[in-house]
Amino acid sequence: MTTAAARKVKPYRGMGMEGVIATWYAKSTGKNTAEFERLAKRIAAKLEPGSRVLEVAPGPGYLAVALARLGYQVTGIDVSRSFVRIASENAMRAGVTVDFREGDAAAMPFTAGLFDFVVCRAAFKNFGDPGGALSEMHRTLRTGGTALIVDLRKDASAKVIADEVANMNLGPVDAFATRTTLSLLTRRAYSRLDFERMAQASPFARFDIVEAPLGFEISLVK
Repeated sequence: MTTAAARKVKPYRGMGMEGVIATWYAKSTGKNTAEFERLAKRIAAKLEPGSRVLEVAPGPGYLAVALARLGYQVTGIDVSRSFVRIASENAMRAGVTVDFREGDAAAMPFTAGLFDFVVCRAAFKNFGDPGGALSEMHRTLRTGGTALIVDLRKDASAKVIADEVANMNLGPVDAFATRTTLSLLTRRAYSRLDFERMAQASPFARFDIVEAPLGFEISLVK
């Protein structure tokens, strides 16, 4: 297998999420844990009890922790050392076991067919090698397994972003910073056509794209 390192592809586009930046992000997103819990329950509705779940780029680990609370065997892989530490601490405080590891989404250290479900939330647009990440998601899934990508859409409007941030229960400073960050991130987010082309070029057997005002949910089946 050709690794991202061998292709000399930077794992992460943009500013690295380390140190104080990772801590700020964890604090801001942690104020809206209900969103992670809702997504975890929607994922659970598709899975058998005790399924193996991989979260790619879990960040502070809120979704992974919510899934572990529902009884799933959860693993997370993130390029950020700070996020691996923060997520591990969050799992410990929640009293659940999640295997958080540092690594590249395009060169994951897992055997083929290990997971029943793979999820990547709010991070796919940041991958330096999105095609490689899709290939790795496919490789690590069992036959018939599903990968779910939830991410920002390139054409998300300023009003949609403002409305979304208004529901995050943030203070004025954090709300301004989050609106600004999301607006900047739309510059490297993907359009529906972009996702269709990447999915068609991937090894996945079929895919489906569901649109929302702020983003997309892309389901890919092996």
